[in-house]
Amino acid sequence: MEQVAIKPALKTSAAPDADGSGLRGLSYVGLAFRFASRELRGGLSGFYIFLACIALGVAAIGGVGSASKALTGGLEEQGREILGGDISLSVTQTRISDEERRFLSQFGTISEIATLRAMARTQDSAEQALVEIKAVDGAYPMIGSLDTKAGGKLSDGVVIADPLLLDRLELNVGDPLVVGVKTFTIGDVIANEPDALATGMALGPRLLMMQSDLQQTDLLQPGSIVRWINRIAMAGDPDLASVGAVVEQIKQAYPDNGWRIRSRAEAARGLARNIERFAAFLVLVGLASLITGGVGIANAVQAFIASRQTTIASYKCMGAPSWLIVGIYLAQIIFIALIGIAIGLFFASLVPFVLESVIPETMPLASALFHPWELGKAALFGLLAALLFSIRPLLRARSIPATALFRDQVAPIHYHASKMDWLITLGLALMLVGLVLATASVFMVAASFLAGMVVVFVLLRLIAYAIMKGAAKMPRLKRVVPRLAIANLHRPGALTPSVALSLGLGLSLLVTLVLIDLNLQQQLTGSLQEKAPNFFFINIQNNEVDSFEARLDALAPGSERDRVAMLRGRIVSLKGIPASEYKAPEGAGWVLRGDRGLTYSDVLPENSTLAKGEWWPKDYTGKPLVSFDAESAEELGLDIGDVIAVNVLGRTIEAEIHNLRQVEWQSLAINFVMVFSPNTFAGAPHAHLATLSLKPQQGATADTTRQQESAVMKAIVKDFPAVTSVRVGEALDQVNDLVRQLAWGMRAASSLAIIASILVLAGALAAGQRERIYDAVILKTLGASRAQVLAAYSLEYGLLGLITAIFALFIGHVGAYLVLTEVMTMPFTWQPVASALAVLLAMVLTIFLGLVGTWSSLNRKPAQILRNG
Repeated sequence: MEQVAIKPALKTSAAPDADGSGLRGLSYVGLAFRFASRELRGGLSGFYIFLACIALGVAAIGGVGSASKALTGGLEEQGREILGGDISLSVTQTRISDEERRFLSQFGTISEIATLRAMARTQDSAEQALVEIKAVDGAYPMIGSLDTKAGGKLSDGVVIADPLLLDRLELNVGDPLVVGVKTFTIGDVIANEPDALATGMALGPRLLMMQSDLQQTDLLQPGSIVRWINRIAMAGDPDLASVGAVVEQIKQAYPDNGWRIRSRAEAARGLARNIERFAAFLVLVGLASLITGGVGIANAVQAFIASRQTTIASYKCMGAPSWLIVGIYLAQIIFIALIGIAIGLFFASLVPFVLESVIPETMPLASALFHPWELGKAALFGLLAALLFSIRPLLRARSIPATALFRDQVAPIHYHASKMDWLITLGLALMLVGLVLATASVFMVAASFLAGMVVVFVLLRLIAYAIMKGAAKMPRLKRVVPRLAIANLHRPGALTPSVALSLGLGLSLLVTLVLIDLNLQQQLTGSLQEKAPNFFFINIQNNEVDSFEARLDALAPGSERDRVAMLRGRIVSLKGIPASEYKAPEGAGWVLRGDRGLTYSDVLPENSTLAKGEWWPKDYTGKPLVSFDAESAEELGLDIGDVIAVNVLGRTIEAEIHNLRQVEWQSLAINFVMVFSPNTFAGAPHAHLATLSLKPQQGATADTTRQQESAVMKAIVKDFPAVTSVRVGEALDQVNDLVRQLAWGMRAASSLAIIASILVLAGALAAGQRERIYDAVILKTLGASRAQVLAAYSLEYGLLGLITAIFALFIGHVGAYLVLTEVMTMPFTWQPVASALAVLLAMVLTIFLGLVGTWSSLNRKPAQILRNG
């Protein structure tokens, strides 16, 4: 027998070598691997759940990380083409001066484009659509190529359009298209727009034209919302350090111009940031799946150690020290974990290649689709999780005497962990926590996630304890089936702790994600649609205001409308600190990025309430004052009396914060972060922004509302061609489509969690199968029918699933409520149908898996089981 060789091997290991040092440690390691390899010859039976849990978690974490790096890496590699140059300078409403252009031209070739939203219509004005105009000069594109379907080129009077525009207006190449007051010819459709990603989210299809034609549309009026973008293409292919040095020179030469300056390293900064955030969220969900699977790992290792108790006892009786025992089985656990990790890494490494075949051609991928760091991080997560959840059963076997191990098969004893055991477990836990926090893109989100997982673990443990205590204290029932079911909930070796943890973790995460998804959908398709106005009208000129409002009154009598002055500006400093150097938290950074809509008013705007301070009096003529959004001010560390500087129309204006106000953003009414006192912009050219909420008609349907909206839009576009009409319903539909795409990612992530939960649940039930078979045979021997046994087990599993699901629903609702109200600042609504389906799913799943494991026991012969028992 192999055990006989232990004594001589140990004696040899104790002998000193030539220099007097012992080889005990090295010999123990060698022996541990030697015995571990021999035991593994029996195969991996009992470890399939272990392997699946590890592989699933590693594949999720590694796959999401690799996909994120492939996408963001592609944005970085092709940043020059995406940006259209090495450096981009953008500003709203004002063009750069000749002096500024001369200064910028010393760094390379300059190209200028103008972007704005406008209305395009057919020649008879029967159809119209919102378009995103890009007016370019002769140097466009400096980097990359503008490809068209039939090879058409831009020229005077000729536009190139997104194919979607032609579909919406039912036009073809060669047909006339009216924009503003000018009629164009559609020359071709866009096949590839090299800098499409740099322009951000579009509400309408792209329309390309020459800048000389833009001047003839009458869209460029004083105060019109036009973004002028100047790109610099430096000579050759300069490195990022050289580009960064030029950016610093420009900032030092013109510190207060209000330019938004980007280098090619930040070509699609917003998109890259959103990819990283969403990927970070999915990585945390994958980690949650891995931790959920940790319960299955612990169950598998515990069952494995239980099956080896006789062998372990033999090792100890023959003189094997405790740490050799741990080494033998730890080596096996690590080996099996590495197999699971390898399986997970294989599937994770395929994700970027699959992504390459499904994403749009406009989204670039990194040239290297294999990302060792992301895969290595996932592997380390998997290994630490395997060790953390395996170490307690392993240390239990080390700590129990050999004689107790033999008795433990019939009279289990309670395991009292030593201080060293607790230190080892705590050390592994801290390593896993440290890895999560060190690799997290948003520290607070990761920390909150870990805290939430700890709370959920503790709560589910308490729930399992409460179920067992409650079942034990229930009065003895007369009917056999319910009495057996309730007794099984609290008897020694009950499945209650394992099922409560595995089902509770997976279901809690699933409910949280589903409720977030449903609430987002409800906000976009329900309450937001109901609260939002039907139209936003942009670029209404001062000389058109009266006639425009009169036309709206005639088209939609009795409807609600609102109008405010509209400017665009960029915050350049706060409390004397440049905006680029101001340390803003992640949630409020958007206020400082790019330019913001600005307005002025002598009264408190609707949909706002004063949170602090007072409104300025009418006809105020003092120093410039500003009212700031209270939530944004708190996040930015601003208060009444602080001074901010805003660049508007190329002029920097300093204003003191006079009051803070709460803004109801969810209404989608006219709201601004900053509202200034009227004297701030006295004499400044500006346009107006208006909203229209159509009066609900009795018996109106969605179709009649769309018809009414179409009639209003057609009339406004015809009579006021320079005014941009945004139909809010269409804009929300686009946002809703984007949310639906993100929701698929959330659903995929939640499916991983529920799959891990099912695996763990199946493993927990399988681990107790031997005891269930024995119980079933005893019951049948005592006269119980097959129907009674099935009914007892079904009731047990159903009660366990129902109670756990109710508590998991509570945890999931709390999690969804906190995410929606605290992180997304959105209202939370209960979803009873989703809750009922989750409870039903949990009960059916628990009963099904439980009975699958029990069914075979009903066909076993009692004599065989009793003889071997």
